[in-house]
Amino acid sequence: MSRQEVEVLVVGAGQAGVAMSEHLSDRGIPHLVLERHRIAERWRSMRWDSLVANGPVWHDRFPGLEFDGLEPGAFASKEQVADYFVSYAEKIDAPIRCGVEVTSVRRNAGAPGFHVQTSDGDFNARYVVAATGPFQRPVIPAVVPDAAELVQIHSSSYRNPGQLPEGAVLVVGAGSSGVQIAAEIQRSGRQVFLSVGPHDRPPRSYRGRDFCWWLGVLGMWDASTPPLGAEHVTIAVSGADGGHTVDFRALAENGIELVGRTESFANGTMHFAQDLRKNIANGDAHYLEVLDEADAYIQRNGLDLPEEPDARTLRPDPENVTHPILELDLTNAGVATIVWATGFALDYSWLQVDAFDEFGKPRQQRGVSPEAGVYFLGLPWQSRRGSSFIWGVWHDAKYVADQIAIQQSYLAQNEQTALAAMGAF
Repeated sequence: MSRQEVEVLVVGAGQAGVAMSEHLSDRGIPHLVLERHRIAERWRSMRWDSLVANGPVWHDRFPGLEFDGLEPGAFASKEQVADYFVSYAEKIDAPIRCGVEVTSVRRNAGAPGFHVQTSDGDFNARYVVAATGPFQRPVIPAVVPDAAELVQIHSSSYRNPGQLPEGAVLVVGAGSSGVQIAAEIQRSGRQVFLSVGPHDRPPRSYRGRDFCWWLGVLGMWDASTPPLGAEHVTIAVSGADGGHTVDFRALAENGIELVGRTESFANGTMHFAQDLRKNIANGDAHYLEVLDEADAYIQRNGLDLPEEPDARTLRPDPENVTHPILELDLTNAGVATIVWATGFALDYSWLQVDAFDEFGKPRQQRGVSPEAGVYFLGLPWQSRRGSSFIWGVWHDAKYVADQIAIQQSYLAQNEQTALAAMGAF
């Protein structure tokens, strides 16, 4: 059976795939983007109903298009974000084919490029860009057995409180997703327990500037490697309700029961680590460190930004922080549901090439893999802290497109040399 020929095959039409398409088109490189669902599908079907982006629209966008109908400081809803990428794909006339799943990619034997099998036939691609991003396989830790009489769902399957059975809810994970979900469920009238692990807690804004701006001018977005031990640190920040700084003490005052990191489950009882107070204190330290750096930047540059002394005032620790619950009988507490806001794992089972370490993690440098012709896009810390964010992936895509163009130039030179040699005879 004949294969469809394509120079560059991009797998995935989320923010990474759309950005990749733009930069390939700018360089005149023929390509095709395959998406198994719809453009930016994960924004639509793997997010809860009330989700908004955690960055304001002046920041969380591509350079070539603003969000229609939103003020610069607004936080776009998940549907608005998905619609934005659809509009962007139309604007750049991206060659995207939806409803096509890539099932395997293998290097051709004795020939350049890759054999790509899909639900819509086979392709022969000179280059392949894996643009499926970091949110591929929801992770639920093997803590509570499936046989337990509890509803267990991942945050990617949570939509709204109405989908949950009656009763209290335990939310495990206190990053942006866990905090927003816990607060929404609590406002619906349910008792919520929130398991808080180690995290960074930046200010939503300070002295009249959003934290996205502060991370930019302080050079934090461009950090090339995470601090040692902080490769997967949870970030607690929220764009909900117009954007606000996450305050775990305020959540407790509103009725959410804070507990430490979830450790184990036995005989209907959940056990928590004795680290709640430490985790909150460390989050505070990060918050105050950002304020210190911002103040120093203002003084160093002579900026006239309003003072904000109240930003350094922290609420006192509530009872559930000073004397935290270490064991919770879920039945006695009326807990009927556990929402696991515990992140995602990578899944490149379809990409059957020598580009991964023993843990299945891509081996790459700024998206370039050791498997010649294979590239990655949208990975956390791919080139900098901002790599997995909307604006960051756009800049990484530019670099990857440049690398593909460079490889094309080498191939073109080889062909010219071969033709010249033939002409000499």
